[in-house]
Amino acid sequence: MQFQRHPPLLPYQALVLPEAHSSTGVRVRFGGVSTLVFDDGETAWMTDGFFSRPGAWQTFTEKIAPDAARIDQALKRLGVTRLAAVVPVHSHYDHAMDSPVVAQRTGATLIGSVSTLNVGRGLGLPASRMREVKSGDVVQLGKFSLRFIASRHSPTPYSDGHSLEPIEAPLVPPARATAWREGTVWSLLVTHADGGSWLVQGSAGYVPGALAGLKADTVFLGTGTLGRKDEAYRTAYWNETVRAVGARRVIPVHWDNFWRPLDEPLQAMPLLIDDFSVVMADLSARAAQDKVALKLPPLYVPFVP
Repeated sequence: MQFQRHPPLLPYQALVLPEAHSSTGVRVRFGGVSTLVFDDGETAWMTDGFFSRPGAWQTFTEKIAPDAARIDQALKRLGVTRLAAVVPVHSHYDHAMDSPVVAQRTGATLIGSVSTLNVGRGLGLPASRMREVKSGDVVQLGKFSLRFIASRHSPTPYSDGHSLEPIEAPLVPPARATAWREGTVWSLLVTHADGGSWLVQGSAGYVPGALAGLKADTVFLGTGTLGRKDEAYRTAYWNETVRAVGARRVIPVHWDNFWRPLDEPLQAMPLLIDDFSVVMADLSARAAQDKVALKLPPLYVPFVP
């Protein structure tokens, strides 16, 4: 069955970034899907924070909810105790379901669209610990500056990539996975006062021209379902993200099988959903043509982004 077959990750092991043993400068940790912890030694903040990762059968047939034990285990392995903010890149369950729990555990502020805040309200996060943002807003977290730019979700059977799908009331789990509607999808431009710039593109969607004139050294490039897109789409996606910001490094994210718990080795998404080998062949060719370094993130450990 295509759902039980997964492209191998072994061919790409040489692309995995080494662990950074120095604490100087900005370091990032990867927690699966689009979860990233940015840390400069003074301020740490996280995108998404999705760690529960309920299995596929449960996700498709039952109600789901945050798994506190899995969240706590992942935070421990990431070495995270305090965060300034948790920032979901949109409000689907594989990004935002656990975010309020992570905020509760770490003292963080939950930052996002009204849909994300309704996920927080459903889990009892107080208003003082939530901040709504709109496209164009800039949030300062210590020496980090986060600019929120409205984007689109990758077109899938679950999301058409065009419709506005807000969460209009507090979302109280357990609930069906479809209750976590996407809300605003963000391109997140991150800069640091001491140097460095990063684009977090958590979903493989884009708005033409939205990133024109912006600059980022590195793109954390969401690739979910990119292997099922045609050549024209993949070309446009690369041009509207990597080329648009003039990046010299690309680190794919949102490629791992998020129905598999993090205490098991990472695995690419099932072939029924995506083909990671197609994704990597495509990105490798584009990176070589544009003289861009293509790397993969190690799980849990800090690396230089």
